[in-house]
Amino acid sequence: MKLPIVIIGSGFASYQLIKTIRRTNNDCPIHVFTNDSGDDYNKPDLSHVFSKQQSPEEVVTLSGGDFAEQYNVILHRHTWVESIDTESQVITANGEQYAYGKLVLATGSQTFIPPFHGDGCGDILTLNSLKEFAGIQQKVLVVGGGLIGTELAMDLANAGKMVTLVEPNTHLLANMVPDFISLPLEKACKEKGITVNLSDCVQTVNKQEQGYRVTTSNGHSYYVDCVISAAGLKPNTKLATEANLMVNRGVVVDLNLQTSANNIYALGDCAEIEGKVMAYLQPILLSANALAKTLLGTDTALALPNRMVKVKTPNYLIQLAGNTSTDIERWSVDIDTQGLCAKAYNINNQLTGFVVTNERVKNAFPLFRELNTTN
Repeated sequence: MKLPIVIIGSGFASYQLIKTIRRTNNDCPIHVFTNDSGDDYNKPDLSHVFSKQQSPEEVVTLSGGDFAEQYNVILHRHTWVESIDTESQVITANGEQYAYGKLVLATGSQTFIPPFHGDGCGDILTLNSLKEFAGIQQKVLVVGGGLIGTELAMDLANAGKMVTLVEPNTHLLANMVPDFISLPLEKACKEKGITVNLSDCVQTVNKQEQGYRVTTSNGHSYYVDCVISAAGLKPNTKLATEANLMVNRGVVVDLNLQTSANNIYALGDCAEIEGKVMAYLQPILLSANALAKTLLGTDTALALPNRMVKVKTPNYLIQLAGNTSTDIERWSVDIDTQGLCAKAYNINNQLTGFVVTNERVKNAFPLFRELNTTN
């Protein structure tokens, strides 16, 4: 009997891999181990359930049971994988051993929570799963003004919540764009009623009779119903580390997405490819397409072109691609009533990236083609 493909994790990367495999092969055995119900939903959509007035359950496209039936997989729900034996090619889950022919780590990531002080730190939400959304009330403090934090803050504000956004950098999206691009975003946030607190850090989160008192390093004090951390993602590498796989920021893989152990692969938020953890839709889709072919017997290397990133802030649309944050020699900026178009150039006067906003996002794909011809 052929040993199965075993996948640990039931997030977007895992299920995209399964869907891709099943387009060409419906017979190879696939087992999925997940510590939740295994429902199929797109996690990035969770941040928009508030403005769309959805319940978190409405984001689910298929229940775990329906997904397993439709895609012919054996789904082990609410099952913790405890260890991986790379020599014997077995995993241990809930005390039982399961053999694998190929093993895929799709363990995802968890939201990083900075080391705050106070007795309320254990209640900080990360919104990394459906069940946490029940804790969202009226007054919300969001920690982190990066991509996820800014999108989340604006969505909460559009849903009528009172939102405070605390960011240690001098401007929003600091790791993605320069300040002259993010200033209009900051203005749009404030126009929606969001309190934007830059160059500041949360120090303490303490429980009150109702809600929490949050203090910052600059002496601000906020009374809120809940605190959400959007301070970045940390790949889930515990299983890989304990199995002595090569781990850096994420589980290190080559361009075939193979780890340092034979017949073990990784993709999605937990994988580190060429020194980078790429928690974006495009690299995950490309990884799933390449790995599906490899698992089915045709070794296929991942090719990573430039990627486009869409910042889903409806009050100030932003799209960007290429390098827009490091080693930029000069910017060429065009601003009018329709928005902004900024091109980044390196020391050799080559286009390395671009940012477009509002109505100018219609220029994104022509610029993307131009970027790909110069790189």
